Amino acid sequence: MQPRISYLIKRIERGVRAELDAALRPLGVSTPEYTTLSVLRMRSGLSSAQLARRAFVSGQAMNQIVISLEQRELVARTADPDHGKILRAQLTRKGSALLKQCDTATAHVDRLLTSALTPQQEGALREALVRCGEALDHADASTK
Repeated sequence: MQPRISYLIKRIERGVRAELDAALRPLGVSTPEYTTLSVLRMRSGLSSAQLARRAFVSGQAMNQIVISLEQRELVARTADPDHGKILRAQLTRKGSALLKQCDTATAHVDRLLTSALTPQQEGALREALVRCGEALDHADASTK
């Protein structure tokens, strides 16, 4: 009997998390903080609730992450002009510089993950994972 795909994905996720944690520790950054900074690089101006969904953490956890990043001057938040209670986050120069260091420190994780794959297998894996994510997004949207 083959292991369930969901088990295999969780096993890989745990291994990736351990590698990221170890790589980021010397920089004083947690994996959820790194994820948050990376999300903000791709899409600046998100609220904490939006960041939480994209970083796969609870709203409460994201609130603590954003406060910590803001105190360290890695992100800045400004009030949304249309909804004053909503704070929009963006990377600071200091945050962008640290994010580049984090990217360098963690680059080996992707190389490690794909080290036993041919370029064609890596492309197929990437495509399959994107499709799996889209299927989950579709399932999530249909339950709302």
